[in-house]
Amino acid sequence: MKKLCAVSVDLDPLTAYYQIHGLGDPPLKLRHTILSKALPRFEELFAELKIPATFFVVGRELEGSEEARTIVRRLVQAGHEMGNHTFTHPYDLCSQPEQVVDAEIRKAHQVIVDAVGPEYAPVGFRTPGYHINAKVLDVLSNHGYRYDSSMFPSPPYYLAKAAVMAGMFLRGRRSGAVMGDPRGLFCPSDPYRPDPRRPWLRGQSPMVELPVAVLPLSRLPAIGTLLAVSPLRVRRIIISQMRRRPLFNLEMHGIDLADAIADRIPTELAGRQPDLRVPFAEKRRIFIESVDELKRDCDFVTLREAAAVFQREGRL
Repeated sequence: MKKLCAVSVDLDPLTAYYQIHGLGDPPLKLRHTILSKALPRFEELFAELKIPATFFVVGRELEGSEEARTIVRRLVQAGHEMGNHTFTHPYDLCSQPEQVVDAEIRKAHQVIVDAVGPEYAPVGFRTPGYHINAKVLDVLSNHGYRYDSSMFPSPPYYLAKAAVMAGMFLRGRRSGAVMGDPRGLFCPSDPYRPDPRRPWLRGQSPMVELPVAVLPLSRLPAIGTLLAVSPLRVRRIIISQMRRRPLFNLEMHGIDLADAIADRIPTELAGRQPDLRVPFAEKRRIFIESVDELKRDCDFVTLREAAAVFQREGRL
């Protein structure tokens, strides 16, 4: 039986990256750069490769762009999936009161349904910042969601993030990012059914957890950004190791197909964001080569389909 590969794209606005790097608010002209520039590139690329994908949508951004609503309607009709990525993309979602968590999930859900129709309503969620807790899991279960894909069990990523945030603090800048619960770094790296009270452990939640991909043993990240900025030898190691896993949950971001020059992204951000140092044409080539290699051993599915497979086959 072939393994599964699910490509997901977090459509984080550039505002989120300005927050991460402590740069304040971006110029207004950049507000819809990801949806107006990068999203059509993903649409064209996935059509060329003939693979389905899951897009995690920030509700407020979609609500503010009729162009993007038109594109996501085309995407779901072509077999892609829309997932919920909150309404405003708050990095501190897990620390907010339950009513705030509910509003973030409910409002984003409704915006997506308004754009694509109830038959394509989201059933999957990814929280900003790669962590989830019992409160968020409860809200998702109450709304009938079938899977979550927030866990990112990568201690090396966590340590690197902590070092960057500490360095910024020492230089007088404060990052908008949040350090999650470190217990989540040691959750299973393959799909599992989480404990409703302790989501980093196996349990009996009605939902499925689909962790973002990490390499075996080392738990180094195996995400789209790393593929884009790594030399060929490293990319081959990542693909070789991940295509043996039952699910390669390959997470990308909208910014992975942004182009700093063509999209007129200021140097204040482009100089700090590694994926913006690689031109779009080069990133496109790398991704095509990576998918062609993975097709030898993997069937490409949406995360919704992957969750259903693992539920149906009891592989949790």
